[in-house]
Amino acid sequence: MRGVVFTGDRNLEIRDFPDPTPGPRDVILEIKASGMCGSDLHRYRAPFNPGDTSSGFKLADEPMIAGHEPCGVVAEIGSSVSNQEAQVGQRVMDHHYEGCGSCKHCKGGWQQMCLDGTTVFGSSGHGAHARYMRVPVSTLVPLPEELSFTTGAAISCGTGTAYGALRRLQLQGGETIAIFGQGPVGLSATQLATAMGAKVIALDISSERLEMAKTFGATEIINSSANDPVSAIRELTHGEGAHKTLEASSAPSARQAAVQAVRSWGVACFVGERGNVTLDISPDLLRRQVTLLGSWTFSTQGQSDCAEFVADNNIDVEALFTDTWSLDQAQQAYEKFDSQTTGKGVIIP
Repeated sequence: MRGVVFTGDRNLEIRDFPDPTPGPRDVILEIKASGMCGSDLHRYRAPFNPGDTSSGFKLADEPMIAGHEPCGVVAEIGSSVSNQEAQVGQRVMDHHYEGCGSCKHCKGGWQQMCLDGTTVFGSSGHGAHARYMRVPVSTLVPLPEELSFTTGAAISCGTGTAYGALRRLQLQGGETIAIFGQGPVGLSATQLATAMGAKVIALDISSERLEMAKTFGATEIINSSANDPVSAIRELTHGEGAHKTLEASSAPSARQAAVQAVRSWGVACFVGERGNVTLDISPDLLRRQVTLLGSWTFSTQGQSDCAEFVADNNIDVEALFTDTWSLDQAQQAYEKFDSQTTGKGVIIP
């Protein structure tokens, strides 16, 4: 089979690989949709550095097949996989991490927090930008019949990450939430928060993405390159600030503003990976009784809950996708995605 690998410095190649075979507790997925996530751009842009651990996970010595938003059907099952766990032809998403399977985090469905170390599909293990993919049966998440494979791919990281953060924030209907960054995660958060009954203030520096946010339910939009976001949010909230804020861009200035724009007793949440932030602890946090959270993706159960929420509320997750690509178009796909002015892309192997 052929698979896409990031070779570093915004270059990629389509290479030949042997078709994967399942271990006793594995399944082989036939990939029907492989989403492109904002975090893929870290690997795409950076030089390839074998064994690098700067992301918190050790890279393999050779480039792995990219893509960590897998969705497809079970094509083959391992010798120790029961019919209750997986069946050939079953429609599934995948929780894109592999842990030891026995520590407390793995048993709770949080394989990315495994005490013995984690393989991240698409980075330190082969991912979904290929026709087939090997995954542990414990990482499968059923795809509701109402949802498309493309929607399932989005839920497998970007949309699922947004849902996990909103649940950690305990967002309530009638509350105001300011969402910083309207990339795939931020746009998903705008969709989901609107469905939860919240008033959404969407912020970005891209006018195209802000227009998308309006169609996804944002009550107000703010171009933070032309307006001071903290002042603008307070003006829209009677001088108090938002009840909740979600920062999905990883920009240091946006992180700082997300904390400063929340009202007293409010909650701010960071989901954007990497980078730094500088806060003045007393005025920004302590003296306003502000809670600051970090939210990192989701568990297998959280992924399943997100899929059910999307299905039950008839949320048009496919509207996130502005581009559909074949495997042969991967270079063009990532060049466009790298502009960070469009919605989400999906590769159909």
